[in-house]
Amino acid sequence: MPNAILDPTGRAPAPAATSAAAPRAARRPDLAGARVGLLENTKQNAALLLQEVANLLIAEHGAAGVVLMRTKQAFALPASDELVAEYAAACDVVVTGVGDCGSCSASAVADGVLFEAAGLPAAVICSDAFVATADAMAALRGAPGYRYVTTEHPVAVLTPQQVQERAKHVVSGVVVILTEARS
Repeated sequence: MPNAILDPTGRAPAPAATSAAAPRAARRPDLAGARVGLLENTKQNAALLLQEVANLLIAEHGAAGVVLMRTKQAFALPASDELVAEYAAACDVVVTGVGDCGSCSASAVADGVLFEAAGLPAAVICSDAFVATADAMAALRGAPGYRYVTTEHPVAVLTPQQVQERAKHVVSGVVVILTEARS
């Protein structure tokens, strides 16, 4: 049984004794024509930040558009298997977050690992105050060193114009994570 204190996602951790890293999806050479999925976690300004990032992916990187946007039922729980399958079937890449607290940062990283295992490149956005929590969850999920994008904390209190500026600052990191070859 998973330890809810160490891993609030409720899923059993990946075996620590294995030497293989968690699966990573194959990367596209670029985002031209990519169908983008957005998964927001109910945190204040998360949907707006993700939509602004998607707008930039479309305008500046040739993504085809957002084909799927969902809101998680609970920010601290990982995406369900059904939700991951829905994204994997409809999208070429997914952007998720925004980790603006400890539990939602951990959960966003857990989601990213799940999307990757389903063959879908995922860019997770977390605020920089919760890097330790995000990294701990990545290790628990069998993906130590999992890469995600950080933005200055907090996100929740920003005005729409400030959110738009944040999107401009994180989009290059999102592109790198969604398109670079992983080793």
